[in-house]
Amino acid sequence: MKLAISNIAWQPAQARDIYALMREYGFAGLEIAPGLAFPDEADPFAPSPAAASAFRNELDTFGLQPVSMQSLLFGVVRAQLFGTSAEQSQFEQAMLRAIGLAECLGIPNLVFGSPKNRAYPTCMSSTEAHAHAAEVFQRLGEHAVRAGTRIAIEPNPASYGTNFLTTVAETAEFVAALNHPGITLNYDLGALYANAETGDAGVIYQAARGHVSHVHLSEPSLAPAPASPEALASIARTLLQLGYRNWFSLEMRAPEGNLLHEIATRLALTAQVFSNLEDTCHAE
Repeated sequence: MKLAISNIAWQPAQARDIYALMREYGFAGLEIAPGLAFPDEADPFAPSPAAASAFRNELDTFGLQPVSMQSLLFGVVRAQLFGTSAEQSQFEQAMLRAIGLAECLGIPNLVFGSPKNRAYPTCMSSTEAHAHAAEVFQRLGEHAVRAGTRIAIEPNPASYGTNFLTTVAETAEFVAALNHPGITLNYDLGALYANAETGDAGVIYQAARGHVSHVHLSEPSLAPAPASPEALASIARTLLQLGYRNWFSLEMRAPEGNLLHEIATRLALTAQVFSNLEDTCHAE
């Protein structure tokens, strides 16, 4: 199984300790927020060649690879998918900046969440919002393909402060309708739980089959994950049975208490879930 974890769960000074835990529990993939991967760089989306090389070398030391990027609009002000022409231009330039870093580091997946940067105004209908976003992501998708990466659109529940693509089902439909190789779905379990969509997990996946590039193993509001290994096992089994073979990435904010112990616990729980699923698959 291809297991990863996002670095939003720890501070940069703790990275090497976490990398050692990842290696111990069979997590070979790292998802990065650039601001945490390159905290000492003036612009974490444009690290110096020395910083980029040091980052790659450190991951190599632990047998890890960068597999996804999030927090794509970090540090950018007045960037809006739906806004003034200046705000929309700022949005696209920021996304191109992220695509450039993905190309530099060889990262094949970019998770686009940014709920507050994608809320459309009340004067715009949902249909108009979808049409406008499709045009923007069509352009960005072309850039992503040329850079050897993809933009995985993440469903963000309304409680996160947006009104655009708030459910996994709606996001799956949007991505499938766009049908662009550079635009995919980030299948987010936290959104699935928050929107009570778990009963339709397989149907939703099927709606975007062939367009799902990444799965976030998360909980609502980025609480420590998995909260329920049984719930995770049920959904992961469904996705695997339907043919998903890309990365499963733990995504959570920094847990309270002894951080290394708490992260080790979550890595161990997740690894056990997937080990059991692998044993089941072999038995079948």
